[in-house]
Amino acid sequence: MIKLFVPGRLCLFGEHSDWAGHYRTMNADIDSGAAIVTGIEQGIYAEVEKSSMFEVHSDASEIVDMWRDFSCKMDEAELKRVAKSGGFFCYCAGVASYMLEWYKVGGVNIRITDMTLPMKSGLSSSAAICVLVARAFNLLYNLNLNTMGEMNIAYVGELRTQSRCGRLDQACAFGVKPNLMTFDGDETEVCTLNVKTPLYWVFADLCAEKDTIQILRDLNKAYPFAIDEKEKKLQEALGFKNQKIVERAVQYMANGQVEELGKLMTEAEELFNRQVVPMSSALAAPKLYKTLHDPQIQQWIYGGKGVGSHGDGSVQFLARNQESQENLVNYLNGKGLKAYKLTLNPVHTVRKAIIPVAGFGTRLYPATRTLKKDFFPILCPDGRVRPVILILLEELVKSGIEDICLVLGSEEERKQYEDFFEKPLSDEHLQKLNTVNQEYESHILEIGKRLHFVYQKEKRGFGHAVYQAFEFTHNEPVLLLLGDTLYRSLSNKPCALQLIEKYEQYNQLMVSIHEVPIEKVHHYGILSGHWEDKGESVLTVKTMREKPTANYAMENLGVLNKDGKNHYYSVFGQYILTPDVFHQLEADIKKADAAGDLLREIELTTALDRVRKESGMIGVRLRGNMYDMGNPLALRQTIMEYSEPVL
Repeated sequence: MIKLFVPGRLCLFGEHSDWAGHYRTMNADIDSGAAIVTGIEQGIYAEVEKSSMFEVHSDASEIVDMWRDFSCKMDEAELKRVAKSGGFFCYCAGVASYMLEWYKVGGVNIRITDMTLPMKSGLSSSAAICVLVARAFNLLYNLNLNTMGEMNIAYVGELRTQSRCGRLDQACAFGVKPNLMTFDGDETEVCTLNVKTPLYWVFADLCAEKDTIQILRDLNKAYPFAIDEKEKKLQEALGFKNQKIVERAVQYMANGQVEELGKLMTEAEELFNRQVVPMSSALAAPKLYKTLHDPQIQQWIYGGKGVGSHGDGSVQFLARNQESQENLVNYLNGKGLKAYKLTLNPVHTVRKAIIPVAGFGTRLYPATRTLKKDFFPILCPDGRVRPVILILLEELVKSGIEDICLVLGSEEERKQYEDFFEKPLSDEHLQKLNTVNQEYESHILEIGKRLHFVYQKEKRGFGHAVYQAFEFTHNEPVLLLLGDTLYRSLSNKPCALQLIEKYEQYNQLMVSIHEVPIEKVHHYGILSGHWEDKGESVLTVKTMREKPTANYAMENLGVLNKDGKNHYYSVFGQYILTPDVFHQLEADIKKADAAGDLLREIELTTALDRVRKESGMIGVRLRGNMYDMGNPLALRQTIMEYSEPVL
């Protein structure tokens, strides 16, 4: 049995631009559509499992009071008949019919355990149930669909009913986070947005009447070719003018310009009233207008606008702060509306990093008798000879890391690091350096102020070493680098910063990955899954396997790329670990201790895979190269190649 949650969705900016942008397939002069859409905290909870039938049951009062449970055979004609029958569960049948037609799947049993999402309020409850069904089939039958694939199937499935939804409705597939969606003909792209500071949204069902079908019928008359000034104004409003508003909204959210974002909502509503409302009498919205201009509300908000197709459906506001958000919800509920809170929080920027350097470096003996391998000198492209550890630390500093924890093998080892990063050169030595190097000496000492130390006194594996930094993390996400690996970015951003920026988008356990040839997979841990983006840089990881044979990898671990071929990917050597990973490592250590198995190695890969199964994992293909120096041959190649400038 699998438990699922799919939220409703709220369109913050860009309503109607999804179907309008689709008309570019018929008229290239139409501008592409753009919208900012977010999942909300209210949604549908369900438990799903395989079945010989297609069954949907509900314990949620929101549904039980309106529709009965149903079940039917996994028969394409029967499912399509149910899809056309109307009612809430027709959406489920529409998606199921598509799944059966294209994937030849068996049945599923879906039990909706709770539904906190209001229906018929412009929050896409129908899209949420469609995504839920698509995801159930995907997970139960291992179809390896990415989120975009689930979203597209939910869209097609809903079209098999009497509904005429837009492409932005199924954005709920991407969870409770804001996304930029662009609509260019048949192409839809989704990009998760950064939020710098908390945004306190309030949205409310106006509990009035609106005719969405009439609204869409009237607005579509202006497409694909406008024949009068009023229709041209509509195309402008949903086209380039909307694009400008959405671009500014993305900028305001990323920069934390909350007041400007609220004013932009009001500006967008004024544009809608000027250039969209005249196209349809069904867009008359006296209750929406009255609510937006209620003088009592102004003290709590930066701005507000309608939701979805508009008319007297729902309203949304950006509150000034958390207290204002609470006051506004209470006020709207007191007015007979159904008001809800939505807080979009910033993703925690990664501020801390861990580098384990506790190993003996036995493969580099006898050089490591007195010199730890992370102090081996490496000639860099700028002509400076740096120890490995300094190269790693500089990458972290350039990536915005504030605190760095080195995992050492003993307290005695600490002296090497203190001597290098904390002890100033003698005056005589300093005077021998030129001015540039004297300034660089200050730079090294500044890095030393960021260092913290913990110790792995028992050699119980890499996961055990990483766990020693648990207290250092303070339950925050943390970047992990390998102490015997160097990284060279092929862009103007360090590899670590590239990974951090992806984490800020996805807020999930993350590993960097790079491609390896099939004949070398037996040397690596191989990850498999499916790409989330067209650029093939973000991979939803579905499988991890340590050092598989080539035959096993070819049968089970290939990642299908847009060239139509399977490729193979291994960890690049940088991770962003969520607190769940440390909790899992702790559980693994306690389990081994309780069994008296004190020699058992605690592996990081094992903990990562368990967290992946519970919470998911993202693999990120960075623009850069990795240089291993953990063995003599790799060290030789690193020394030869690392000094070369990036072309």
